[in-house]
Amino acid sequence: MLQDRVCLVTGATRGIGAAMAEALARMGATVVVTGRSAERGQDLVSAITRRTANEDVHFLCADLASIAEVNGLARAFMAHWDRLHVLVNNAGTVFPTRRATIDGYEEVFAVNHLAPFLLTNLLLPVLLDSAPSRVIVTSSYEHRRGRMHWDNLQGERFYFSQQAYAQSKLANLLFVYELARRLEGSGVTVNAINPGLVHTNICMDSGWLIRTAKRMMDRFSAVSPEEGADTGVWLASSPDVEGVTGRYFQRRHAVRSSRASYDVAAQQRLWRISEELTGLFAKSGS
Repeated sequence: MLQDRVCLVTGATRGIGAAMAEALARMGATVVVTGRSAERGQDLVSAITRRTANEDVHFLCADLASIAEVNGLARAFMAHWDRLHVLVNNAGTVFPTRRATIDGYEEVFAVNHLAPFLLTNLLLPVLLDSAPSRVIVTSSYEHRRGRMHWDNLQGERFYFSQQAYAQSKLANLLFVYELARRLEGSGVTVNAINPGLVHTNICMDSGWLIRTAKRMMDRFSAVSPEEGADTGVWLASSPDVEGVTGRYFQRRHAVRSSRASYDVAAQQRLWRISEELTGLFAKSGS
């Protein structure tokens, strides 16, 4: 059970994130969920509270495509809670054509990688104060198709939807492994999950071809959001993984990720680039 534990789940207004949030609330945790829509967020809080009888469920509104709003989310969280035992970086997106954020970044890279990179680093002081604590990042099997296009990270020279998504999911793992190494011995563990092919709305803002393919996969092979959330909930709560860090999990088992994800030079290079793009380097004064 998770009484007296504080959990923050991003991208939680639907799909895997909503299922994770409800499962954690059912275990008695204080659960803070985030999303872009205040209306959906409040509806989710009401639904989880009603179904779990847990009154300690809260919503913070933020668009993770905006660096300013990620900063605001971190400030808002720390203004209300001085402990954080589980951070689930779950928010993700994919688009058929290149879209630029308010900061001028390619949106898939911004939401799927830069946002969790920045949010985790901003919340690191409270995670360290709360140790033992856990950071969980939702990656994907698609990371195996990805490679880091260092000269085209923002998709300005060329953009392919699947490539952009796969690159962002590979970036998740490069981030997880680098952060786990930096936090070794701190009491904060960092792991990634592959939830599998899950019946969610992640592709419904994409073009008709991607939507059609997703509907076909959902019909014949996708699992429910609750099944997709299972490994993340287990990682957040199980004593079996206390102290386990720098791993990639699917179906509650640690498995090998792609060879590219273990490239230490790439992990460190992405870290430096991410610091610059998010302004974290300036904040830390490092």
